[in-house]
Amino acid sequence: MAIKQEIIDIGKFKFGKDGLIPVVVQDYESGEVLMLVYMNAEAAEKTFATGYAHYYSRSKKTVTKYGETLGNTQKVCAAFLDHDSDTLLLKVKQRAKADMENNTYTCFPQQIKGAYNDIGGEMFGRLQRIIADVKANPEDGAYTSFLFARGVDRIGKKVGEEAVELVIAAKNAEKVGVVNEAADLLYHVMVLLNAKEVKISEVCAELCKRNR
Repeated sequence: MAIKQEIIDIGKFKFGKDGLIPVVVQDYESGEVLMLVYMNAEAAEKTFATGYAHYYSRSKKTVTKYGETLGNTQKVCAAFLDHDSDTLLLKVKQRAKADMENNTYTCFPQQIKGAYNDIGGEMFGRLQRIIADVKANPEDGAYTSFLFARGVDRIGKKVGEEAVELVIAAKNAEKVGVVNEAADLLYHVMVLLNAKEVKISEVCAELCKRNR
């Protein structure tokens, strides 16, 4: 993803008495919160000058490019300030897992309230990673692996079949049928996108252009 570098006025940021501003970091596609970190003025300037996230380590008292050693760098896609300009939100494209040591994509892997399915739209980002992993590591007997082995024609046929089944389900009064068939359709669409090397973010970008 190409990043259009822009001049960011760091003077708008309201750093705390310790010279730091908290930064919430989200996956640009799924919206998953990856981490909560801090920047000082130097880290902020380097972040927007290079397009890659730099953070301030409160323990080491240093500014570093995130993931430079392990390779899980974060390319900044978008940035937002809150109303008081004292908290920064970054939407990033992360190359690998946030917590490499514990093998997790986010630094918040422990869900202590709610269920796995209480996550809303970010499921598309997770599903995209799951499908990509299955494609890279085929499993005997796995349905997704079966689809990839059969190719785009087979996957496309399933998309068409599921679309028809969704329309039929919509004619019935029960909501559950629509939910189930919509899930089937979206899953197969996600597999098809992966087969064509299309990211869900590309589809979202196209939708945004159409709604301006």
